[in-house]
Amino acid sequence: ILDTQLCASFIGYTQPSLASLLQGLLKIVVPKGDRLTDWLRRPLTSDQLRYAASDVAYLAELSNIICTDLTNRGRMEWAAEACEELRTRPTGPNAPRDAWLRVKDVRTLKGKSRFVARAVAEWREERAMDLDLPPRHVLSDIAVLGVAQRAPRTADDLLQSRGVDNRHANGAQGKALLDAIQAGVHDAVDGDLHFPSSEGDDLEKSLRPAVTLVSAWITELAKQSDLDAGLLATRKDIVDLLSGATDARLRQGWRKEIVGGDIEDLVAGRKALTFTGSAGSGLKLVDIESS
Repeated sequence: ILDTQLCASFIGYTQPSLASLLQGLLKIVVPKGDRLTDWLRRPLTSDQLRYAASDVAYLAELSNIICTDLTNRGRMEWAAEACEELRTRPTGPNAPRDAWLRVKDVRTLKGKSRFVARAVAEWREERAMDLDLPPRHVLSDIAVLGVAQRAPRTADDLLQSRGVDNRHANGAQGKALLDAIQAGVHDAVDGDLHFPSSEGDDLEKSLRPAVTLVSAWITELAKQSDLDAGLLATRKDIVDLLSGATDARLRQGWRKEIVGGDIEDLVAGRKALTFTGSAGSGLKLVDIESS
């Protein structure tokens, strides 16, 4: 499977839209679609049909141009690896039990409140799945924090919480929300419900400054090499490598070929980064012995 958007990231484009690729590589301007259009309504209008057809009409020609460019640059194998990563990446909804970790400002909660937030966010996630709605349309993050702090037991108490109104407090939804709150209270134990380690938490303090430095170098290298920096290496990728994780993406495949080995040499002291302010220079990797 060849993903044209992903492959274009290896020839100088950064998360390009199909329209920008068509205009940049084929000089074709496709009609703009209405992002609010109802694609479930039938019959489709002539404008909708033209827009849908333009999504696929030029893909073969576009992929041929991109693949030719990749081959000329010697990057076809890199792009093929990236497409396979995308094809085999796990998919599906996030576990409802972990939904509380995505609630804004949840780290401000302590003790029992964290358990209540976890239970309420889990209920919200499952309810959102049933209704096919974004979780925040079921209950806002502010409301999750509000009920977590107060742990109300009745509908009247529930209405005193930030972000909660009659829609949430009454009827079957109100009862389900109160049940979730009590489930969280029941789960609570002495101490805090701990958060998973953040990126860099397990990294040696002496290596933490290297994350910022390596990130800056990768950004500059990607720009000079016509690569998408975000695809080449995320902050997590860098932390994983510096932490010694055996499954770090920068230890494998095309990423290791481009930067992974150099980063390991940099940390080991075999290479160094130099900086010059002149145009087109910036950060440059050099061998310690040769310099």
